[in-house]
Amino acid sequence: MMHFTRTFISCMLLVGLCAAAADGQEWTRFRGPDGTGIGQADGIPAKIDESSYTWKVKLPGPGHSSPVLWGKKIFLTCEGPGKVVRPKRGMGDASTTLANRQLVCLSAADGKVLWTWQDKFTTYSHNRLNSFAASTPAADAERVYLTWASGGKYFAVAIDHAGKKVWQRELGDFSAKHGAGASPIVVDDIVLVGNDHMGKTSTLTGLDAKSGAVCWKIDRKSGPTSYIVPAIYRPAGGKAQAIFISCAEGVTSVNPADGKVNWQVDCNFTLKAVASPVVSGGLIFVSTGRGGSRESAVIRPPTGTKGASIAFKLDKEVPYVPTPIAVGDYLFVLNDTGTLTCVEPATGKKLWRERFSGTHYPSPVCIDGRIYLINNKGEMSTVQAAGKYKLLATGKLPEGTHATPALANGCMYIRTINHLICVGAKK
Repeated sequence: MMHFTRTFISCMLLVGLCAAAADGQEWTRFRGPDGTGIGQADGIPAKIDESSYTWKVKLPGPGHSSPVLWGKKIFLTCEGPGKVVRPKRGMGDASTTLANRQLVCLSAADGKVLWTWQDKFTTYSHNRLNSFAASTPAADAERVYLTWASGGKYFAVAIDHAGKKVWQRELGDFSAKHGAGASPIVVDDIVLVGNDHMGKTSTLTGLDAKSGAVCWKIDRKSGPTSYIVPAIYRPAGGKAQAIFISCAEGVTSVNPADGKVNWQVDCNFTLKAVASPVVSGGLIFVSTGRGGSRESAVIRPPTGTKGASIAFKLDKEVPYVPTPIAVGDYLFVLNDTGTLTCVEPATGKKLWRERFSGTHYPSPVCIDGRIYLINNKGEMSTVQAAGKYKLLATGKLPEGTHATPALANGCMYIRTINHLICVGAKK
């Protein structure tokens, strides 16, 4: 019990109280500003069902990527059009089957498709739960940035807001048993791309957002594939640091501007990294997993004369895919099997724990003190973000989803496998 208490106190410090991040900024990356999953949208009800939709549109193809927004434009990726032929197990990256995938831009007002940008690629084998449209785009005021694999290679692509390709950059080889899916972010006009995988040339790369030129590149040891979205750690009085995770390299802090490695901690991980790192309270929470196995570490960055070190390790309640969320004075940890635990930050005491049905890959989001949970079948549960458990509502989407909702323009945008749904104040 003492170990559980200490580790959960640490985890609370990691995730932090992030409501201030949801201040109406653009939703430009996976889980929005600073990756908190917290947004402002007064018109969203606790119970979400068909009666609460502002609009629902069918997408040009299926996919798992989460939507991102800049202004009144929504961006996401889709497979297709047409049937995508998946290689049989064992064919791996040697497959020569060609298929299409696309970046889709939709109007945030009504869901109308404004344009699509289509690209041919060579298919590859992947886990049946993965998708060729799994990577979430990143956006800024001028461009949208994609990372994806084709023909055993890894690429970064920039498309302008009118749907025209601006640049494309090959970033080395790519090989992964379960396919591709890592997502980029943009920091001060540098596109950060992680390519930690099982092949020969694992790298971290910083690309110039305007031209695609390589600003810096870090060669890495290869190992189980990393699917994380890098977190940004901002030490008091210091420069922003990008935090990456991989089995082979552990936890690495990089200066986004020049690629300088600030510090690194070997966590002795043996599993692949899927959940993204969480930064808060001066600590960094990381986890890896495979099947029913989990690994985790709580990293204390360097302070004074002390180097970075592992402060704690969690042995329970460790998520594999979804990311925890902190609201007010409480930490809410959702694991893949649907167990949501509320923890009191001051003591690490477990205030309540509830089990929700199904497998949960989408990460929870919070609006106005309400936490929205969605399982892979599209079943939704809304709970009060409080120290006492209260179920506010349940609902059901028209189909399943692996994506995390976006919160912008006073609305929630939910991407299911084949549809995009807007929930918000109806005009």
